[in-house]
Amino acid sequence: ILGELIDEIPGALWLRAWFVRRAAPDMVRVVVGVDPATTSGEDSNETGILVAGRGVDGFGYVLADRSCRASPDAWARRAVRAYHEFKADRIIAESNQGGEMVTLTIKTVDPSVPVELVHASRGKQARAEPIAALYEQGKVFHTASFSDLEDQLCSWVAEDGESPDRLDALVWALSSIMFTGRPGVRWL
Repeated sequence: ILGELIDEIPGALWLRAWFVRRAAPDMVRVVVGVDPATTSGEDSNETGILVAGRGVDGFGYVLADRSCRASPDAWARRAVRAYHEFKADRIIAESNQGGEMVTLTIKTVDPSVPVELVHASRGKQARAEPIAALYEQGKVFHTASFSDLEDQLCSWVAEDGESPDRLDALVWALSSIMFTGRPGVRWL
């Protein structure tokens, strides 16, 4: 604004100061969160693919961002590669866009990969707030610079009506490993 760089967006759930880099310890659990896009054109949303783990220290760690704008087969292959690369326990995928086709797409690439579908039954802000609170409390760390993810987290405001792909994938992944009762989520 008037040539001034504004780093914090009023109303955004995340602040840049909350992103702390730390090497990951041994992991107790690792998952790949997927927020699938419905189309793959150049104007389409990306498919959010985030790898997160819970360390032996009890903290959450963002291990990788494999998000992409790609066909269903291509994003499924990326998600399955991340599953194997990080020795994940499962892929957690949002079913609101595609339902059972999301599982079928992943299983077509590798039938042995466990897929857990989640359905957003509450608003995005209600699902994202507990994860933002974990960041604010210093309970989630990034193992590298994830600038696209961090930019998306710090610029998302619920009133925008936007549906950020990386944010959704992160929320699904961290909710599944950090909480026993997943707020705002109906597990299928």
